[in-house]
Amino acid sequence: MQESEKGNKITFMVDKEKDFSEWYNTIIRQAGIIDDRYNLKGFVVYRPYGYFMLKAIAKLFEDELEKRGHQQVLFPVLIPEENLAKEEEHVKGFKAQVFWVTHGGDDKLEKRLALRPTSETAFYPMYALWIRSISDLPLKLYQTTTVYRYETKATKPLIRGREFYWIEAHDSFSSEEEAMSQIEADRETIESALLQELGIPFIFLRRPRWDKFRGAVDTYASDVMLPDGKMLQVASTHFLGTNFSKAFDIKFQDRDGKNKYVFQTCFGPGLTRILAAVISVHGDDRGIIIPPKIAPIQVVIVPIPGPDVLNYARKLEGILREQGIRAELDDSEDTPGEKFYKWEFLGVPFRVEVGVREVSAGTVTLFNRATFKRESVGLSDFVQRIRSEASKMTDLLRERAFEFFNSRIGYASSLEDLNRMLNSGKCLVRVPFCSIYEDGEACGAKLEELGLNVLGSKGEVPERGSNCLVCGRVATDVAYLASTV
Repeated sequence: MQESEKGNKITFMVDKEKDFSEWYNTIIRQAGIIDDRYNLKGFVVYRPYGYFMLKAIAKLFEDELEKRGHQQVLFPVLIPEENLAKEEEHVKGFKAQVFWVTHGGDDKLEKRLALRPTSETAFYPMYALWIRSISDLPLKLYQTTTVYRYETKATKPLIRGREFYWIEAHDSFSSEEEAMSQIEADRETIESALLQELGIPFIFLRRPRWDKFRGAVDTYASDVMLPDGKMLQVASTHFLGTNFSKAFDIKFQDRDGKNKYVFQTCFGPGLTRILAAVISVHGDDRGIIIPPKIAPIQVVIVPIPGPDVLNYARKLEGILREQGIRAELDDSEDTPGEKFYKWEFLGVPFRVEVGVREVSAGTVTLFNRATFKRESVGLSDFVQRIRSEASKMTDLLRERAFEFFNSRIGYASSLEDLNRMLNSGKCLVRVPFCSIYEDGEACGAKLEELGLNVLGSKGEVPERGSNCLVCGRVATDVAYLASTV
C-alpha cells in the first residue's frame, strides 16, 4: 500500500481467488511495483520498490550463470537490418514485431536499424570475429538488458509488454553434445534461482516443433502456474545447432586443423515475468508476500508509543543494518494498526513490534508475514532468529506453491476425460499425443480451438496401446496441455 499524491490512504479489498486479474492489477499499482500511466502503450515505469526486486532477481540469475562459466557483456541496442536478415527463418519470426529506427534527427537513414527484439543477430557477427580455434571454445556470454517487441495483443504489465527486462545468454561449443549439456545446465539455473531461491515451481518442457523459437532446432521452456490456472512462460532455452553459425560464418579450427561450424544455444530468463510470477503465486488477500532474498525491506520495525520505545527501536534498526539485514524503522505518525496493514500489504517478510513491555523485558515481538504468527524473542537472539526464519519462510512459500501446482495436474486419455479434468479444476493435463513434431501440428490447432495449447513434452513414453486423444493415431509422446497467458 502506498499513499496517493494527495496523501489519502488506499485500501486493498480484492479477493485473489475470485478475481485474480483484478487482484494482480491492483497489487502491482498500489504496492509501488510499476506505474503504467506512462503515455506509451506497452511501456511501464518501474518504481523503486519493484525495481529493487527486479534487480535482485537478475542478480540471482547472474550469479548462477557465472557459477556455470558465463561472463557478462553489453551489446548495442540497435541492430543493422542486414544482420536480422541473415538467418531466414529467424527474421520471419520477428520481423512483424520489430521497432525500426528510420531517422537520425531530421535525416532519413540509408539503412533501417532495429531496436533489438532479441540479440542473436547482434552477438553472432562478433562471435565470427572472436572465435578462431578450439581454444576459444566454449564461449559463454550473457547480458542483462531490455528488449523491444511490437506486441499487438493486449498488453499486461510485467507479463506482456513492448519493452521487457531479461537476461540473454549466448553460448558456442565445439560439439553438439556440449551444446545439449548446456540445455540441462540452463534448466539447473532455473531450478536454483526460480525454485530454490524464489519458491516458484515450474515445468520444463520441450516445445512442439511448430512452436519453437524461429531459427532454432529445438526450444525448451519453463512454465509456471498462475493462480487462475493459466501457464506463464518465464524462460526458454534453445538448441540452435549450426543454423546461426552457418548464417554468420562462425567457425573454429579443431585439433586436426579442420574448420568446423560451432554448435550454439541461447537462454533467456524473462525477469519481468518472473517478478510477476513471484507476486502472483505467493500473494494472498492481504497483499504480496516477498521471499526474503529479494525483499527491498526484510524487516520493518514498528514502535508502539511509550517511554524510551523510539530509542529502543532505533537501536534495533542499527543492529539489523550492521548485520546486513535490510531494515526500516516506521516512525511515521500513522497508528500501529495502520502500519501493520501497510507493511503486510507490501509483503515485508518480518515485522518487529516494540512497546513498553518489550523495552522493559529486553525483547522484541517478531511477526512472520507468511505464517501470520507472532513470537517473543530476546534481544540477544532476534537477529539469528530472523535469519533462520527467513530460510524457513522460503521453504514454506515453495511448499505452498508446490501443493497448488501439483493439485492442478491431471491426466486424460480422451477428449471426454479432458473435459472432465478441466471441469474438475485441473489446468495442466497430461495426454497421449500423436507427435510434438510437425505432423502433430493439426492436432495442436484443434486443441487451440478449445482454448488449450500444447506446451510440449518431457520425453515420457506413452503407455503401450495409447492413442492420440485428438486424431486417434498411435501416441508417440505424452504432451502437456494448458491455457496460457
